[in-house]
Amino acid sequence: MEYVNRHIVPQFYRYLQAQESKDQVEHAGELKTQLGKLIDAASKDGPFFLGKKMSFVDVQIAPWVVRLQRVLKPYRGWPDPEPGTRWATWVEAIEAHAAVKATTSDDQLYLDSYERYAENRPNTSEVQKAINSGRGLP
Repeated sequence: MEYVNRHIVPQFYRYLQAQESKDQVEHAGELKTQLGKLIDAASKDGPFFLGKKMSFVDVQIAPWVVRLQRVLKPYRGWPDPEPGTRWATWVEAIEAHAAVKATTSDDQLYLDSYERYAENRPNTSEVQKAINSGRGLP
């Protein structure tokens, strides 16, 4: 799904790499806006994007849902989903799915892997360079 690759992933990195508080607030808001658009397009009944079963959209967003809690929460204070919301229902369903659990790394590995992005270390990766220069992701 292009939406995740074009809107969610770049905003995730912009927010994570932002060093100034005002930039973090701006990028957190934009990430929430982009996630909100995806939530608005989702089935109202859920728990997954199209309803009761995991779909391709869920598979696309799942790694980033996992990273919100394991990367953005500790590094940038990303909030837990508000209980009872469509977003909370979706996050819970994704996190509880057997395939997601089977492919999710240990929390420390996420912290170690993303520390260089959270500190916006120079020459971390092509993704880091693209975000800092305002270009699209490689």
